[in-house]
Parts: sequence; C-alpha cells; structure tokens
Amino acid sequence: MFELVPGLAKKDFIINLKLCTVLFEDNRLYPWIFLVPQKENVKNMTFLSMEERLQLMREIALAEEVMTNLFNPSQINVAMIGNKTPQLHVHIIARKDGDPDWPGTVWDGHSSPYDPSEKEKIIARIKQNIEEKLSLPQFSQD
Repeated sequence: MFELVPGLAKKDFIINLKLCTVLFEDNRLYPWIFLVPQKENVKNMTFLSMEERLQLMREIALAEEVMTNLFNPSQINVAMIGNKTPQLHVHIIARKDGDPDWPGTVWDGHSSPYDPSEKEKIIARIKQNIEEKLSLPQFSQD
C-alpha cells in the first residue's frame, strides 16, 4: 500500500495522475509542486520499471507546461534529490529572474506561506489546468 513519507504527507494534495500524486509547496515566493510516484518503497528512479520511468517523464512534461502556463516563469527548475526525504519525488519550481534566491537554488532559502484563501485558489487553478491538459493527446493518461 502506497503512503507518503511524513515530510511529503504535510504537503497539500492537488490531484492524482496515472503514476504520480501531485502535491503543493506552501511558499508564495516560488510556485512549486511535487510529483510523487504512487509506488511503495521507491527511493529513486532505479526502483521504477522502464514504462514507469517513461510515464514519469510524461507527467514531468505535463507539470512543466502547467507551471509555465500559469506562472510565466523565467525558468522551470526540475529536481530529484531525495537526500533528506527517502521517497522519490520530483520538484517542479517556477522561478523568476530576481526572485529572492535568484539565480541560486531555493534549497534552504527564503520561504513565506500563502494566505490560506490565496493558497486554495492557486491549488484549484493548478488542478484545473492539469485536468485541461490531460485531455490533450500528448498528456493522455491511457
């Protein structure tokens, strides 16, 4: 049975895709989501089959497009580090030239939570955009 590790379980749920659960990072300085494969005991991509790896890449492409469409970033950062969180998860972060940690990384950088009502609206926008993209052939979940 799939369970999120405690650090990821604290994140806000957005939607489930074919392979991944999509979660939201509560940091208004950087629009930031996570893709977490819904597979038990998966610490990195070596624990995924080739088809699962390809599906993960499709879902990363979907997430990048959604974040680009919604937030018009200067750059999308995609990262799978996992040194502190022993469960495969992919960070998709929309960065803007001049943000508080630009051009450096966001790790151990600045953080500021969303106002709760603003957070709900952004999560709803991300979910809606994902659902719209899923109707496109390149992002089909079949």
